[in-house]
Amino acid sequence: MKIDNNSKTMSVFMADFNGRTRRNRIFKRISNRLAIYVENPERFKRESPKVFQGGNMTTVSKNAAPVKTHRSKAKAETTRRGLLYALPDWLMIIMLFFVPIVLLVIMAGSRWSLMGGNRGWNFPENFVKVFENKLLGQSVLFTLEYTVIVTIFLLVLGLGLALIVQESTKWNNMLRTCFLLPSATGLASASLLFYALYSPQVGPVTKILSFFGLMDEGGSVLATGQSALWATIIVIVWRFSGYYMLLMMIGLQAIPGDLYEAARMDGAGTWRIFRSITLPLMKPTIVMCLIYCVTGSILAFDQFFILTKGGPNNSTMTVVQLIYNFAFDSKKDLGMAAALSLIVLAALVVINSIQMRGMRDNTK
Repeated sequence: MKIDNNSKTMSVFMADFNGRTRRNRIFKRISNRLAIYVENPERFKRESPKVFQGGNMTTVSKNAAPVKTHRSKAKAETTRRGLLYALPDWLMIIMLFFVPIVLLVIMAGSRWSLMGGNRGWNFPENFVKVFENKLLGQSVLFTLEYTVIVTIFLLVLGLGLALIVQESTKWNNMLRTCFLLPSATGLASASLLFYALYSPQVGPVTKILSFFGLMDEGGSVLATGQSALWATIIVIVWRFSGYYMLLMMIGLQAIPGDLYEAARMDGAGTWRIFRSITLPLMKPTIVMCLIYCVTGSILAFDQFFILTKGGPNNSTMTVVQLIYNFAFDSKKDLGMAAALSLIVLAALVVINSIQMRGMRDNTK
């Protein structure tokens, strides 16, 4: 046992000695190189080429080639794979967004009829004919009126319903379902449903209004411009109020409950809490809902096409329905329809840019 212990001790001692000797040789070699550099820098450069950058020296080989590390290879492979995965999305964006816009620009500057196809370039004749059309101003004013009324109703009603059902209770869960059910109905289906309800022959709405003396017997709520407008607004509010309630409720649930508790401990009332905590923290959600509502209202088509077809006497003609009439109804001129579509697209880009800027300012 003593022999074994002595041999182990000697082996450890020799390993330590060899390590120290190797380190001493390295330090001595470095000291010699530094001495040569101090005494004769030219000789040092000849014997050991240097790269001087920013006062630092790095020893390099003359014929050294760049070495690709495993990390750089993995990063390049990840980049290539990511681009490959994103390729289908880019193809869909190009085919469904950029290509239609390019075709729209070409059609807007061409003499392009529905039946005859492209018959040559005529820019800016289509835009001139659009602005000279008598229905343009009327349809723009009606679209703006409809947009303002619908936006106010949907935002106020959506926020109010969200405040009512934000607490998770049995009855609130039932109310949420009831308010959200109309959102599962398609807009065209909802418009057809209310068209039947408004019908003078089979609909109950006309009979109820006639019974209370609010309408003549056999009349229709769609017979005048103002009544048709409000009848259509009722359809939209019924269809979309639950959807905006859901968006507002998501924003309300993102507000920390500690803020409400601290405000109540300070003696703040319900109105003060709503005005000082809820409303400021809900601004990003409200702006997002505002963007959705304004964009959807400006592009309104289905409900008016089914309920009024722009009547009576073009009093409920929206901008999008005017585009439809240019292309398929009266003019059958795809060039004019494309020109007006570009104008509407530009207006939407400007409006949404302003709203998005307001959202960014509120989130700072």
